[in-house]
Amino acid sequence: MFKKFSEKESVTGSSQLKSSVIRNYRQGLLEKYPHVESYLDEIWPKKDNVKLVKCQDHIELIASQTGDILFFKHRDGPMLPSLRVLHKYPFILPWMQVDKGAIKFVLSGANIMCPGLTSPGGKMSIVEKDTPVLIVAEGKQHALGIGVMKMSTEAVRKTNKGIAVDLIHFLNDGLWQMKSLK
Repeated sequence: MFKKFSEKESVTGSSQLKSSVIRNYRQGLLEKYPHVESYLDEIWPKKDNVKLVKCQDHIELIASQTGDILFFKHRDGPMLPSLRVLHKYPFILPWMQVDKGAIKFVLSGANIMCPGLTSPGGKMSIVEKDTPVLIVAEGKQHALGIGVMKMSTEAVRKTNKGIAVDLIHFLNDGLWQMKSLK
C-alpha cells in the first residue's frame, strides 16, 4: 500500500481534529486493542492536538502535533499503528516471525508466503483470517512490517502454500520515509 507513497504526491490535505472526534478515534482504538489501554496516553496523549491527513487511495493518517505519524487506515478498514509506534510498543499486534530467507523479500514489499512462516525459522501467533499482524524476522530485534492475514494460522499450517500475509507497511516504504509531516 505504501510502496510508492510520498508526501508530495500522495497527501491531498490535512485538518486539525476536534476533541470529540479525537475521543471517538481513541475509543475505537481501545475497542480494537483493549490491552493497550494503560499505554494509550504515552502513545497518544489526551491533550495532544492531532491532525488527520487525507491521502490518495482513501488512506488516512493520524499525526501528532509534532508531525509523527501514529496510526493509519485504508477506507473503512481498522486503524493500524505505524511501524514507528510498533517499534516502541510491539505488543499492540499479534506477531508472525519469518525465516531469514524471507527478510530481503519483505523489505522489498513482497507478501509473506506460507513456507516463510512454517519453516524452522518461522513462528506464528494463533490468529484468524483478516487479522492485522506484526511481521518480525528470525534473529532480528525490531519489526519488519505490518500485514493482514489472508488465512488463519491453522490454514497456513495445513496448506503451506500461497500467500499467508498481505503486507501493508514495511521498513523503508513511503510511510516510513516520511518520518514526520510538516
